[in-house]
Amino acid sequence: MGEIVNLRQVKKQRAKAEAAAQAAENRAKFGRTKAAKRREALETERATQLLDGAKREDDAT
Repeated sequence: MGEIVNLRQVKKQRAKAEAAAQAAENRAKFGRTKAAKRREALETERATQLLDGAKREDDAT
């Protein structure tokens, strides 16, 4: 005879495997390290300061 299988456990295992696959996909799509986020923020701040420093003031208002 075949092996006895608890269908409830199989259903839970399948759902857990699908959730793990979705989590891995999301990590690949959206995940960035803390250092990468910090580096991007510093680059943005540096670019903003550079643009603000190069702005010409218009005194004829």
